[in-house]
Amino acid sequence: MSGGILFDIRRYSVHDGPGIRTTVFFKGCPLNCLWCHNPESIMPEPQPIKRCRQLNGNKEWVDEMVGRQYSSAEVMENIGRDLLFFEESGGGVTFSGGEPLLQTAFLLELLSLCREAGIHTAVDTSGHASAEAFKEMAAQTDLLLFDIKTTDNKKHEAFTGVGNELILSNFKSLNGKGPAVIVRIPVIPGFNSTFEEMQAIVKVLKSSQAKIEAVNLLPYHRLGRQKYQALGMQQPPVFKPETTPEQMQQLMGVFEEAGYKVKMGG
Repeated sequence: MSGGILFDIRRYSVHDGPGIRTTVFFKGCPLNCLWCHNPESIMPEPQPIKRCRQLNGNKEWVDEMVGRQYSSAEVMENIGRDLLFFEESGGGVTFSGGEPLLQTAFLLELLSLCREAGIHTAVDTSGHASAEAFKEMAAQTDLLLFDIKTTDNKKHEAFTGVGNELILSNFKSLNGKGPAVIVRIPVIPGFNSTFEEMQAIVKVLKSSQAKIEAVNLLPYHRLGRQKYQALGMQQPPVFKPETTPEQMQQLMGVFEEAGYKVKMGG
């Protein structure tokens, strides 16, 4: 069995796919989104972080490491603790990150082990991976949570550090024989929070034969900003003005009119 580097395994999640789930967070991401709320996921290696702990009755800042090596057996042992919850709720396991496809061999082994155990799987991906790795992964998972941020390549590169040609190519490679797909779109003020941006994404969805179950619009938030300081990283910009619930509803209407089931949040 192989292994890889994770930064968290979170049980009892209800936001990363159907039912009650265990979410496995892979460390490392090829994107560096300016709104990222999990900056500890970006660097592929374990890294130091300052955390406030209660020591001898006093609160103190201590240095800890975020991320460590896991074997596939250890991950499956964690997953196995919640089989009853999966069965009763229609849940399963979600592999997230970071970008799980940065550790393709580890991801594929875990997907295979879950399939052998009859556990529903989902992969939360940016889609930024080789066509071969993406195809192998898509053949082994039940559900894709696929992030699409913008159709504009230059804008995508300016705000995430990479272009989107590979991402859109992988999305368009999906077909009716592949996994179910939930498209996730972070709505970022000044980046993609317009009707024109959403309409352009609708065109991409329509150009694919993917089995799109739903579209999730994810409102921008500032949670996680304190992590940057704790990691010794530069603070990200604040995007303003924040999109109101009414504006989010209007953007959701673009997808509803196109025939998609859409909701706010994951």
